[in-house]
Amino acid sequence: MTSTVSRRAALGIGGAVTAGAVLGMTEPAGAAPRGGAPDDPDQPVGSPRDKVAVAYRSERAKAGGNWYAYVTVAGGSGVAQVAVAENADTVVEAYSVNKIAVATAVLDKVDRGLLTLDQRLEVTAAIVVPGGDGIFSLDSAYPSSVTIGHVLAALLTVSDDTAVRLCGLVCPAAELNQILVAKGFPKTQVEPVANPNRFFLGTSTARETHRMLQALVGGTLLSPASTSYLLSVLRSPIAFTDGIRRTMSSDERARIATKAGWFADARHEAGIIFNPGGSPVLTYVLFADGQADADNFGATHPTLQARAAMGPRFLAAVDGVTTVAGTVHRGRRQRPSNGG
Repeated sequence: MTSTVSRRAALGIGGAVTAGAVLGMTEPAGAAPRGGAPDDPDQPVGSPRDKVAVAYRSERAKAGGNWYAYVTVAGGSGVAQVAVAENADTVVEAYSVNKIAVATAVLDKVDRGLLTLDQRLEVTAAIVVPGGDGIFSLDSAYPSSVTIGHVLAALLTVSDDTAVRLCGLVCPAAELNQILVAKGFPKTQVEPVANPNRFFLGTSTARETHRMLQALVGGTLLSPASTSYLLSVLRSPIAFTDGIRRTMSSDERARIATKAGWFADARHEAGIIFNPGGSPVLTYVLFADGQADADNFGATHPTLQARAAMGPRFLAAVDGVTTVAGTVHRGRRQRPSNGG
């Protein structure tokens, strides 16, 4: 595997993550210093917050490495309760989780009437990332053109690297960073390169990414139309399935909006769990690096196995959370087609 520096220099791509501000938060009294779980992980616990904390701590310990995490559970009063807070303010490379921030900046321009989702972008052979993640590098028929809506869907579902470059054509790095700062996310920034329309995906913190996700579901990040669009893509069946959603049913997966990022030895994921009624009840940011098996980008990586085990436990912990203040986001039912 090539080094982080050489591969980044070769790709010249980028993105950013998030920060924001919406729901108020209360740190749990007596929270443990690593993960916020009770001192004895095997001690019976009752609240959804405590169950989430125990699940995080036990699976995180099995995976090892370094974690930068922030997880909250909706409380009955509508105030988010902190279940996990570990290195939450450490600035890290967010990798493809920052594609949420890239999409946010592009959709902000859509909301202001500067772009439209049906606006077409030219896809040339020169802009395609050779061997990059996603679908554009698999197509040998260039030049071609796609809509901004198509680009964002590829960016957020199959984490397409060429889609990052296409976003840069309509939202250059400097402008993207300005949009994020204006929205309250100064630590979530893409990394500019010599070409103003390209960038590396940049940095964020677990807390800022968490705040961006809560701002999204709280309706303060984007317009209602852009909010619905972004959440529908992140909740779609083809959104990332190797982590939190891996061992879930179709209906359970549809309750989770998620985005993962992976590069070098880092394996990240961030998202939102909704209750069956469509209320957001759990927001998670799970950045991790330093685990073993750095060349393995599959589902058997220790961090992905940890998140796959956390997912059902998180879901079970919040299944009884039904009274939640705020906006309801009902998922769109998607069914397979047999053609025709």
